Amino acid sequence: MFDLELTGRVAIITGGSDGLGRATAQRLAAEGCHVVICARRRDHLEAAAAELTKESGGTVIAQPADVSVPADIEALVAATVDRFGGVDILVNNAGASAASALEDLDDAAWQADIELKLMAAVRLCRATVPLMRERGGGAIVNATIWGGKAPSARSLPTSVTRAAGINLTKSLANEFAADQIRVNTICIGLIKSAQWDRRAGDGPVDEVYAQMAARVPLGRVGEAAEYADLVAFLVSQRARYITGTAVNLDGGMSPVV
Repeated sequence: MFDLELTGRVAIITGGSDGLGRATAQRLAAEGCHVVICARRRDHLEAAAAELTKESGGTVIAQPADVSVPADIEALVAATVDRFGGVDILVNNAGASAASALEDLDDAAWQADIELKLMAAVRLCRATVPLMRERGGGAIVNATIWGGKAPSARSLPTSVTRAAGINLTKSLANEFAADQIRVNTICIGLIKSAQWDRRAGDGPVDEVYAQMAARVPLGRVGEAAEYADLVAFLVSQRARYITGTAVNLDGGMSPVV
């Protein structure tokens, strides 16, 4: 068996009740991590944590939080430390796609996206890095998109905030390498998620994914489990020489590496 050496590690995963975050929580818990997931809807989050604990055979704890609210971030980290004594892994996964033209966006829309996708990651890193340093190191994965490297038209504000997330990743990787805290980002392409399922509405979601697949060189949409596998590798000791990278998980869509 390929041992990722994650048993006993403590992980915080934002946006952990659905889709990519949920798949990641299941994967890390199955590897022996103590996992704390957060999202805004308490009932849905607590149900997800109970199901994930049963599915993985591990430990998944629910801590309701809106990561765009600084006080909620403080409570999330404090609850994790109270329960497990520290933090080893942070997965900044929260965020929803927002793609519009410049003239359709007011200042409030820009600010909301910055708070959700950039400042939440900044605040969570700021809160957890000292805890990782105390434990001799740690790993952070920031979820971004390949559009942060190569934006298309009408991709605002997400392409800008995700570009900032890629820059943040490299900056923090350089700053905290001496502390053995590794920071990487996954630049996501078209991957099945609760977000896409909701957009399908009452229509057949398989048809939506089939249409999306036509844009992907590999000819299919990615699976949430493939994202979770990559996260698990990047936060594991098997990736201990990898930091400051922006890995495309997009089936070949991105025009840049």
